[in-house]
Amino acid sequence: MDDEQMYSEQPPSEAEDSSADGRAPGDDDDDEELDFLPRRASRSLSDASPTLQGLPSANGHDARGPPPPAPSVPLALSILNVEPLDEFIREVADWIAYHLKGRTDCVEVEAKIGVLKDRNTGDRIRMPTLVETILQPGTPDIIFESNMTSDQHRHFNLLLNELMVSPPPGGQTSSPIQYSHHYLLDSFYKSDAHPRDKVRVTTDEKTRQVVQCVRKVKLGDLNIYSPKRHADWRISVNLEIPEKVPTGPPIRTRRKNRMSYTHQHTQIDLTQVTQESDRTAHTELLHELEVEIIPSSLLLSYAAYRGDELVGQRERDGFDELIRVFVNNARILVRNSGSWS
Repeated sequence: MDDEQMYSEQPPSEAEDSSADGRAPGDDDDDEELDFLPRRASRSLSDASPTLQGLPSANGHDARGPPPPAPSVPLALSILNVEPLDEFIREVADWIAYHLKGRTDCVEVEAKIGVLKDRNTGDRIRMPTLVETILQPGTPDIIFESNMTSDQHRHFNLLLNELMVSPPPGGQTSSPIQYSHHYLLDSFYKSDAHPRDKVRVTTDEKTRQVVQCVRKVKLGDLNIYSPKRHADWRISVNLEIPEKVPTGPPIRTRRKNRMSYTHQHTQIDLTQVTQESDRTAHTELLHELEVEIIPSSLLLSYAAYRGDELVGQRERDGFDELIRVFVNNARILVRNSGSWS
């Protein structure tokens, strides 16, 4: 497969009208047919429980004996009949809420799938934990690499396409996944008013229209280590402050071949990025996957009323519900990350 083009197989017929603007992915654009891989036999995601098999004894019968009777009444959630708080999701929600405090716009909340590596050895980190763990912000000597192999990117492409044409039972009947494909050019300029920042101008390469011109400011990163999986992930909160389009030549550029899958308030971007390497003069091809909460205005609105007893429960709990779905989507992708290299 030529890495310079996004996958070369024809799209499945079930997804022909699934683009975000109502057009089939191939309408008026021959390159759109490169987006999809052939549909294969449907399968369950890796979070599904395996089928339990009997344990044969020496005489061929189930050694466990007959199953026990079902409880006469449903089991209480706990001795207090409540389910303990999910500390993981609450920690993520509290961390994001802290960075959103006082913000009114220009906020981006996203998760990237990648690998946490030792800065000194370049190897994936190994920590004495058995399950998914949030690392303390600022943990030294750890870097996050969001790049993946082309095969890994293809795997996610196939997974998301399957969900478009064969949604899970009770899943997307009222909220189908919307699809779009864009070819974008990012041009970076120095910011005169903020020397440490850069202004990014994003242009649609087909229409030549400026899609966005912003100065991106990082507010914080939260790394999540997943020892049982082939990938880790990182949550980032950033400001994207609108700027006027600069004049003159850019200091560097990069091209993005991006497929976007949108479901409710989550957007998943699969992107091939072509740019010049920071270490060599050669061009490198990167493969990235991002999960973003959209629109950010809704997240900010819910954040303002989080836990407020004077408003309705939906408004009071809306922020934590958005974060819960955001975390669930990132987890599902990490737990279906296949082999990672």
